[in-house]
Amino acid sequence: MASRTADTTRSDADRAPQTRPGGRSARVRTAVHRAVIELLAEAPAEQLTMPLIAARAGVHPTTVYRRWSSLADLLAAVAGSRFADDLVVPDTGSLRGDLRRWVADVATDLTDPETLAIIRATLGTGTEGGCACIAERHTQLGAMLDRERERGGTAPSVDKAADVLMGPLYFRALFTERPGDAEWARELADSLVDHCTTAGHARPA
Repeated sequence: MASRTADTTRSDADRAPQTRPGGRSARVRTAVHRAVIELLAEAPAEQLTMPLIAARAGVHPTTVYRRWSSLADLLAAVAGSRFADDLVVPDTGSLRGDLRRWVADVATDLTDPETLAIIRATLGTGTEGGCACIAERHTQLGAMLDRERERGGTAPSVDKAADVLMGPLYFRALFTERPGDAEWARELADSLVDHCTTAGHARPA
């Protein structure tokens, strides 16, 4: 009798609807992130509010506040999601080839109005927002530099490489009317690698 009861209990449990982990939460996240991107394309970031985002996403404002405590947190999350794995880290067999291909892709991405709108809005929320915009780029850059060292080559620090490659690209894209194109970006990569090569040869044995 006990065995039959246990079997019945297991059978009932098997028939019970299973809740997929993150199902509704993932849908809300997708809807809210999409709402942010759509609204930034329609109006200045200064007009963006949590209730406005909630209305566009079709959810209650409380739902948004429960997941993101502030607009700054939400924008940082959107930026992090937007730039995570959006570019493939190349593996051409050389640091020069890797950096030339990667930085050209970054330059192209920075001509996308959607990308620029997200970056500008996120930067406007403070330092943490800015970090969210470039964190993935630093990770990608670090992976290429580490790989070069594993090959036995010379590579700069991530900060040095970011200053030479990302600094000029982001400055032009955000603060001038002359965004850097892919060819100019490749020249930046060449100058960085040439400097590393020269510095490496100049070191005493």
